[in-house]
Amino acid sequence: MYEEGNGVLQSYKKAAKWYRLSAEQGISEAQYNLGVLYYEGNGVLQSYEKAAKWYLLAAKQGNADAQFNLGTMYKNGNGFPQSYKETLEWYRLAAEQGHNRAQVNLGYMYSKGQGVPQSHKEELKWYQLAANQGDSTAQFNIGKMYSKGNGVIQSYDKAVDWYRLAAEQGLPEAQFNLAHAYLEGQGVPQDDKKALKLFRLAAEQGYASAQYNLGFIYDGGRGAPRNVKEAAKWFQLAAEQGNTESQFNLGNMHFKGEGVLQDYKEAFKWYRLAAEQGYADAQLNLGFMYIKGLGVVQSYESAYAWWVVASKNGNKVARENVGKISKDLTPSQVEKGKQLAKTILAQLNK
Repeated sequence: MYEEGNGVLQSYKKAAKWYRLSAEQGISEAQYNLGVLYYEGNGVLQSYEKAAKWYLLAAKQGNADAQFNLGTMYKNGNGFPQSYKETLEWYRLAAEQGHNRAQVNLGYMYSKGQGVPQSHKEELKWYQLAANQGDSTAQFNIGKMYSKGNGVIQSYDKAVDWYRLAAEQGLPEAQFNLAHAYLEGQGVPQDDKKALKLFRLAAEQGYASAQYNLGFIYDGGRGAPRNVKEAAKWFQLAAEQGNTESQFNLGNMHFKGEGVLQDYKEAFKWYRLAAEQGYADAQLNLGFMYIKGLGVVQSYESAYAWWVVASKNGNKVARENVGKISKDLTPSQVEKGKQLAKTILAQLNK
C-alpha cells in the first residue's frame, strides 16, 4: 500500500519498513519487494549487495521474479562478479516456472551462445514458450528467426505473422519490421501506405530507425506527397538519437536550405556527428566544408585529413580529392594533414 500509495500517502520508507518486518519472517514476496527497493534505492540507501541478499532469500523459496532479477544481476555484474553460468541457472529456474521475461532472456542466451553452446533449437523453444503467453518480444524474435531462416525454414510469410502479433501489442521494433515487409513486399503484398502507417506508429514511440525511414519517405515522396519540412522533422528526431543516416541527411538539408533554414554551421555540425560515427559520405562533405570555409574556419589540412579518413572508409571521390589537394599543399601542410588523419582514425577505432 505504501509503495504505490493505495489508500495511504505514498512512502517508500514506510514500504521498506513493513516489507522488512514481513521479509524477516520469511515471506518471499516481501523479500523480493525489499530487494527491489534496495536495487533501485527507493526508501533505502541503494545497495546491490543488500538487493542480492533479499532476492536470494526469495529465490530459494521459488520466487520466479527474484530468480529472474538474480539472473540479471549476474548477467550485468551488479552485486556479483559477472557470470553467464549463474545467469543461466537463475533464468532457467524462473523460466521453468513460466516467467516470460526469463524465457525470452534464456532464448537470447542460446541465440548468442552465452554460457551455453549456441543453439537455435533451444532459442526457438524458449521464445515459443514466452510467445504463447503473449510476450511481444518473443513474438518479434521468432519473426526474426523466420525472416533469416535461423533454426527454421526461412519464411517471410511466417515472419510477418509473428511481427504482426507483436506489432499489434505496440512493440516498435515489430512495427518497424512489419513496415519494411510492406515496403518491400516480403510476405505481404507491397503497400507503401501501410508501411508509412506502421513506420509512424514506431516513430511516434521514439524508434530512431522508423523516424529515419519516415524522413526518407517524406523526402522522396514515396507513399506520401513529398514534404521536406516533415522529412526534416523526422530526420532531426532520429539524428538527435545518434542515427547516422539522419545526421547526414539533416546536414544536407541545412546545407541546401531544404525543409529548414539554410545554415552552413548546422550542416557542418550534423556532418561532423555522422562523420565521427564513421559515415564516409559525411567525412567527404566535411572535407569540402573545410576547404571552402563553410560553417567552419577554412583549413586545408583538416580537409585533407577528413578526405584521407573517408578514402580509407572506401569513398572513391575522397581518394581522388586527396590526390588533387596534395599537389596544392606544402609538404608541411600534407604532414600536418596526415597527423590529423591519424588522430581522427585512432578516435574512430576506439
